[in-house]
Amino acid sequence: MLSLCMHAPQLDSSRLYSSFFILLCLSQALFSASFNMIVPELPDFLRSLGGEDYIGLIIALFTTTAGLSRPFSGKLTDTIGRMPVQVIGTLVCVLASLMYPFVSSVFGFLLLRFFHGFSTGFKPTAAAAYLADIVPVERRGEAMGIMGVSMNLGASIAPPIGSQLAISYSLDVMFYCSSAIALVSVLLLFGMKESLANKQKFSPSLLKLKKGEIYDRTALLPASVVLLLYMSIGALVTIGPDQSVHLGMTNKGFFFTSYTLCSILSRLVAGKASDKYGRIRVIRISLILLCLGLASFALVTTPAGFLMASGFLGFAMGSASPPVFAWVIDRCKDENRGKALATIYIALEISIGFGAVFSAEMYDSNPENFGFTFLLLTAITSIGFIILYGKEDYSSMGRSVENE
Repeated sequence: MLSLCMHAPQLDSSRLYSSFFILLCLSQALFSASFNMIVPELPDFLRSLGGEDYIGLIIALFTTTAGLSRPFSGKLTDTIGRMPVQVIGTLVCVLASLMYPFVSSVFGFLLLRFFHGFSTGFKPTAAAAYLADIVPVERRGEAMGIMGVSMNLGASIAPPIGSQLAISYSLDVMFYCSSAIALVSVLLLFGMKESLANKQKFSPSLLKLKKGEIYDRTALLPASVVLLLYMSIGALVTIGPDQSVHLGMTNKGFFFTSYTLCSILSRLVAGKASDKYGRIRVIRISLILLCLGLASFALVTTPAGFLMASGFLGFAMGSASPPVFAWVIDRCKDENRGKALATIYIALEISIGFGAVFSAEMYDSNPENFGFTFLLLTAITSIGFIILYGKEDYSSMGRSVENE
């Protein structure tokens, strides 16, 4: 597969909608669908194993592994190439989904979630770096938004399908379908040319990380904002299924669809807006929407209201993600793109993991605690305004970040 990548046509970064860009987005959509389609059914699956007390770890362990693997994925992305790292991450996802039907204990389930998270620590990092390599600089935010849309499409369509497969057939069928979709995702990478100019051959020594290789300093400011932004996702995927059932919804995947479809709508606008008006300005507006979205979960009393709240939260997150990732790439050196993106993803995984554990602890399997939990998350998220106070927008052609 990797040798095939080397014989593809020359890359063209002068236009946005190249064949490689389209294939990358399709691959990302299927990759996202493969692991999101099983999420709504995992709490009940864990309960069937006797692990009700560990529901908060379903997402936390997944994101913990992803976070731990990010420094490695970032370094390998900048050394052996974008394509090999994408392939490795996707193949791990294929294998992980195949293993769920064979899990028979709580420990085995949690161990597999830890292993499954490895895949999300590799492919997105390399895919984002590849994207930055092949699109015009002046359309970087727009490109990030479109790739985010592709991932959201997979995440929106797959959960209700996964739930329906579990209802109509079995959980095992759902897991096998998840694995098959991940396999198609990696097959789409055939024929795509490597975008890293000066590659190295892999050697075990590349897995030894020095202090300066763990994170990129220019990404620390965006990472601090990301730490606050993504807690809402951890909370929604952890306690959202229970709240939806409490309000009378039978298919737990529908609120994921509402969330992601609305996220798609905002991504289509936010990335392009950040190219024109500035990353930080768009992120500030997104923070306002995010706080309002989180607070709305404390007020919902019907399935329709829950779907609307999920959609509003998705719209807010969709408007924040493209400018954040474009902001990171704007600030870093070209040769450190993998490391900078790995840094932001580490913050993202920590945020989602904390949101999952925090919401599970506050909720404590008591429906009366839904509102209180989301209001606390609203207060924490609002700290983002303090971090961004006085910060200025600039592009990759603008001022240095040495003194920040």
